[in-house]
Amino acid sequence: MSRREKLLRQLSSVQFALWELHLYLDTHPSDLEAVSLHEQYETKLKKLIRDYEEAYGPLTTAVGEGAAWLNDPWPWEAERGDD
Repeated sequence: MSRREKLLRQLSSVQFALWELHLYLDTHPSDLEAVSLHEQYETKLKKLIRDYEEAYGPLTTAVGEGAAWLNDPWPWEAERGDD
């Protein structure tokens, strides 16, 4: 298994654990041990994402300006310099 695959598996595992803790905390918000564990997993997830993105590029697309690309000229609308 490559390093990339290992990082993706770790990311998936930590995301799963975070989601399960989140669901648990919805019904047990005063469980301080679970809150602490959730915070630890959040920190671990951020580090894994940073490590993965530094090595292999972004995991998700940035939405920044929404659909700003629609304002750019389409290929058939571009002015040609040889006309």
